[in-house]
Amino acid sequence: MPDLPQLEDLWFERDRVRLHAVAAGPKDGPLVILLHGFPEFWYSWRKQIGPLADAGFRVLAPDQRGYNLSSKPPAIADYAVGNLTADVIAIADQLGTDRFYLAGHDWGAAVAWATALQYPQRLRKLAILNVPHPAVFLRTVRTNPLQMQHSWYMAFFQLPRIPESRFAANNFAMGIKSLVASSRPGTFTPDDLNRYREAWSNPGTVTATINWYRALFRHRPPPHNPRVHVPTRILWGRRDMFLLPEMAQESLKYCDSAELIWFPDATHWLQQEEPEAVNAALIEHFRK
Repeated sequence: MPDLPQLEDLWFERDRVRLHAVAAGPKDGPLVILLHGFPEFWYSWRKQIGPLADAGFRVLAPDQRGYNLSSKPPAIADYAVGNLTADVIAIADQLGTDRFYLAGHDWGAAVAWATALQYPQRLRKLAILNVPHPAVFLRTVRTNPLQMQHSWYMAFFQLPRIPESRFAANNFAMGIKSLVASSRPGTFTPDDLNRYREAWSNPGTVTATINWYRALFRHRPPPHNPRVHVPTRILWGRRDMFLLPEMAQESLKYCDSAELIWFPDATHWLQQEEPEAVNAALIEHFRK
């Protein structure tokens, strides 16, 4: 893995929530925002930040609310999708950027889809890693028994307190296992896993990050047209243990302009397993 570039720590604020982010690349370059998923933080994009910055982009990878150094507001409603997308727009606003490129993985991809649906005028291009369009996911998780089985943990996370204690027990053994057991061998080094443990150790982090799942079930986003007008590229690792690959193909039907790139040997943790190919696909998409 190439060394991380010199990173800047930046802070943003919206409704008393402080958001930490790292940034790299020329300050006058086109803005790319990279959104991480569960149970990660900005570090999930460590293999993309340098190459995108070297390609001339101003790259910003936030800790989304509840994660790592960002604020951890207490209410489940604080993690409703409308708040998550408003955070993304607030970051761009505070950087003085009207239109930007957006990429997301896992929960970050869900926020990226929602941002494209709510604020299409703000996005130049959208890149999605291993998460289907929200309409496709909701339909599939309700009707496909195999996807229901894969999504068991979402139901488990609705319980009070128990998920937190299980996740944190034995120096976050459950969190570490969730990464290692579902990825290719060697994807996460011991140093990587220690960085995740450190991020999870920030007070309130485990509850806040699980509250994203609680909010998903309790605070549905406002109704909107499910059509995505922003040019979209979907990257998908076929060996994903959490999400059925047919949902990737289905997602194309909801987009005006979209393409799907398969990674047959990659798992859910696509950008960390296939960094060179993912970087090339992102750079080509954003430049085209």
